[in-house]
Amino acid sequence: MQRDQEIDFTEIAGESGALGVITLQRPHALNALNQAMLHALHQQLTVWASQSSIKAVVIRAVPGRAFCAGGDIRALYEKKLAHDPTASDFFRDEYQVNRQIFHFPKPYIALLDGITLGGGAGISIHGSHRVATPAMSFAMPETGIGFFPDIGASYFLPRLPYNIGYYLGLTGERITYSDCFALGLVDAIISADSQSLLINALAQAALPDKNAVSQIIRNFSIEVPASALLTHQKEIEICFAPSSIEGVMQALESAESDWCHRMVAILKTKSPLSLYVTLRALQHGAHLDFDACMAMEERLSSYFLQAPDFMEGIRAAVIDKDHAPHWKPLALFDADLLFSLF
Repeated sequence: MQRDQEIDFTEIAGESGALGVITLQRPHALNALNQAMLHALHQQLTVWASQSSIKAVVIRAVPGRAFCAGGDIRALYEKKLAHDPTASDFFRDEYQVNRQIFHFPKPYIALLDGITLGGGAGISIHGSHRVATPAMSFAMPETGIGFFPDIGASYFLPRLPYNIGYYLGLTGERITYSDCFALGLVDAIISADSQSLLINALAQAALPDKNAVSQIIRNFSIEVPASALLTHQKEIEICFAPSSIEGVMQALESAESDWCHRMVAILKTKSPLSLYVTLRALQHGAHLDFDACMAMEERLSSYFLQAPDFMEGIRAAVIDKDHAPHWKPLALFDADLLFSLF
């Protein structure tokens, strides 16, 4: 069994086969995914997918603040500064794992206990079962670092109800476990103390199909309060419906709502290029299958690695932490090139 200091793979024997358990154990970095972790994850999932003795897979994190706070963008920044030609390999490897999880032939159960951002969604949302604790919070914050919501977000965000996927992708706002449950981003909520019990129950059960997994999870489910986000359902549904960023901004500015006006202020802090590309990617992704969405995202990520806003966004948020990025005006970018990426 493969192990290293940042990701661990174990097998728990049980009825009719073993349960494969992945544990993210990089808590000092909020379990952010680096390339070594992605390589190890891909290799182990490849083995378990074809190994008849493995009946299902669970992914979790060591106890702490986060399930996974996304990809290790600091390492990516350093590679770009060093003009390392392998910088784009990170996205290739990450998207390979995203595809693998989406098409995984066995139950894949994600236990989301804590912060789940960006790449953390990519290794969980695409699985067959998503189980959260009340500590879970979720966001796709990429427009705030001069990037766009990737890891298959162009597939799952536009499929959320009430245009909420457009709201999440553009604003990068964080939502709670009850919001995620109401939106269908997670299937069930359990107490944090029940995670080990659930894993043991899954290991000991036969799990003839995914419905059997769902039934076991239901046995541990707890009551979920109403979603606070959905109190703004009508505002989101109306204001995030326009087909252009200018239209979204105008709708928010025209609304008689302090909440909408706060969204205007938030959007004005984001990269103009990121907002433009994010909206268009979500609009296209709404009509594409998963693999086509991932192919589009690969083209977009290659472009963003060459665009200045991404490096500037990482600098402001992660390196210098001054949170004062200097974005390039959208007018400086080649519109024809941008259109060709979709």
